[in-house]
Amino acid sequence: MSSDAHTPWTRARVVVNWLNLSTPLGLFMAWIGGASIGRGPRGTFHAPGYRWGFPIGGAFAVGNVILTTHDQNWMDERPAMMRHEDRHCTQYAWCLGVVMVPLAGLTMAFSFLVAGDFSSYNPFERLANLEDGGYPPPTTRLSRRTTRR
Repeated sequence: MSSDAHTPWTRARVVVNWLNLSTPLGLFMAWIGGASIGRGPRGTFHAPGYRWGFPIGGAFAVGNVILTTHDQNWMDERPAMMRHEDRHCTQYAWCLGVVMVPLAGLTMAFSFLVAGDFSSYNPFERLANLEDGGYPPPTTRLSRRTTRR
């Protein structure tokens, strides 16, 4: 089965993320951010050309919407990153939609306190696969101090 295949779970995820309002929020963000909105695989929307500088990252998901400042070719050339963002779409369904936004902020802050970066100890990023998202392997502030000596 192709990783782009729409499954019973991704069909349910589409419905859940519409009902929990995260997909409408993502589409609204894409629209006000000037992105082009098109259909992606597995019930997602791709929104390349997003013009806001926040959040920082190559791409990010809100509901079933994957936004990026780059163009569609950039998205097509990064299947691992798109799988990573697709996993975030699933996380929105599990986390009751827009509730994930403050949870993601808290987990980023926790990771920054522990590791000095927003991904190493962020469970959302780890569960979406750090490597697929283009993140370095997990570290801690202590491990960086001991390797510098």
